[in-house]
Amino acid sequence: MTGSIIVGVDGSPTAEKAARKARDLALRLQASLHVVSAHTDATIEHVNSGSDQWVVSGADNALYIAEQVVKSLRTPGLKVVAGSTHGKPAEALIDYAEKVGAELIVVGNQRMRGARRVLGSVANSVSHNASCDVYIANTYSE
Repeated sequence: MTGSIIVGVDGSPTAEKAARKARDLALRLQASLHVVSAHTDATIEHVNSGSDQWVVSGADNALYIAEQVVKSLRTPGLKVVAGSTHGKPAEALIDYAEKVGAELIVVGNQRMRGARRVLGSVANSVSHNASCDVYIANTYSE
């Protein structure tokens, strides 16, 4: 595979399961892996701590989430990149995948079972709208 694999994460245990599956696929396919977290909050918050002032945004928080997952996925021979993108999760993942020329998006199957599936899911939205292949990882078992 010449392109990359994208996996969306949000800090949840099910997203981490999907990220581990994406890592395994990236290793087998010798592809790079982009771990991406979406954010919809465009606000910037100023936090004071003693004489220090920190500027925190939704993008910063999303990138932090992605970086934490990247740390847990580091594997010899695998290029893993953390990223954040603005927008609703499904749309943001699709846009990010198009921007980097990804060949595959990996998403978990959370909210694809039971009554909640009627409300929709990121996996459902991505699978119907992505211009690349989509792998829906089973995050219910393990």
